[in-house]
Amino acid sequence: MALHLEQALAKLKMTGVRMTPQRHAILSYLLDSMTHPTADDIYKSLEAKFPNMSVATVYNNLKVFIEVGLVKELAYGDGSSRFDADMTDHYHALCEICGKIVDFEYSPLTNVEAIAAEQTGFQVRGHRLEIYGTCPECIGITKH
Repeated sequence: MALHLEQALAKLKMTGVRMTPQRHAILSYLLDSMTHPTADDIYKSLEAKFPNMSVATVYNNLKVFIEVGLVKELAYGDGSSRFDADMTDHYHALCEICGKIVDFEYSPLTNVEAIAAEQTGFQVRGHRLEIYGTCPECIGITKH
């Protein structure tokens, strides 16, 4: 992850974004996290180290990271977006019981974008594929 952090810091520097200790901590947390945290999750994890930081600070920094292309926002309509620092083409499996989101690799479905553009006339920007089910931990809970 150190290489990803160095690359991310270089990208921020190139775009003129000033690096603050809070910004560095938020970015490091996202790059180390595989849980697709909410802004509140990030805030709670960092508040002991940065007692003067607010949830608004976390949101504002996440917006900066999204704008420069370091982070993706995963909105699910429940009002609490999740954030993903893995910018590679990948998909997500979501547990319908606990809400866990797990990455999985699958060849990008670029042909679906071309077909959608052709059939709808849309200028396609991208797509998102999600698989819904029950994670192994929740399966274990429901079997008892």
